[in-house]
Amino acid sequence: MDKSTANNQHSVPGPIGVFDSGYGGLTILNQIRELLPQYDYIYLGDNARAPYGTRSFDIVYRFTLEAVRYLFDQGCHLVILACNTASAKALRTIQQNDLPLIDPDRRVLGVIRPTVEKVGEISRNGNIGIVGTPGTIRSGSYELEITKLHPTFHTYTQACPMWVPLVENREASSPGADYFVKQEVDRLMAKEPAIDTIILGCTHYPLLYDKIRRYVPESARVLPQGEIVAESLVAYLKRHPEMEAKCSKGGTCSYRTTESPDKFAELASLFIGAPVTATQIDCL
Repeated sequence: MDKSTANNQHSVPGPIGVFDSGYGGLTILNQIRELLPQYDYIYLGDNARAPYGTRSFDIVYRFTLEAVRYLFDQGCHLVILACNTASAKALRTIQQNDLPLIDPDRRVLGVIRPTVEKVGEISRNGNIGIVGTPGTIRSGSYELEITKLHPTFHTYTQACPMWVPLVENREASSPGADYFVKQEVDRLMAKEPAIDTIILGCTHYPLLYDKIRRYVPESARVLPQGEIVAESLVAYLKRHPEMEAKCSKGGTCSYRTTESPDKFAELASLFIGAPVTATQIDCL
């Protein structure tokens, strides 16, 4: 990119980019658009290379950086990593090492920090349960952030490898899903029966919310991330009017995927509850 092109991109408002390795980030996008409908959005799903949850740190970082660069090239000044695995394995490195070289005036935000901030307002006894993909749980990112922000809290984690496949194979509402949901919830609660707040550390899990709620003790709160991340973005834009001014306001949303657009549209409707039209990209 030459200097004149870079300067021109700096002066032109662009859409807010929302990235996920697959479909779960659509639950985040839905909530963001509900609170901030006036902005333009580009949703990018790297569906051809999903899932990220079982991949190494280096691979997740490389794939996520490619996606961020693509969204920057599309005119986005602000990108939300609506993916727990990408937030856990790539966000910090991109923020600290890559943004200063690519463009220090652009921003990339994740979903873990705002979720952890919210936990501090909700938990009564500081016993926090976290359910997520194996990759997110292995990363230790939630424990790290909780320890940093709430040093007296205790965290208990449970990897749930079957939950994402249940959602993407349209089994979230089936009786068979109850077995796998109950199994992991029971394992989590066995580690500390006094857990009073459970973070759904994967953006697919809101589609299993009713079943999770069924097997969680009534005294425990279950936290999907969509509303939390959306409220955090509202607050962020208020705190940073210089970034808010760089976000275009046409009320549009386009969907990009590295997979078949027909397949994306079919599964995306599960998360959005409405038909979508997607465009396939092959530049990642």
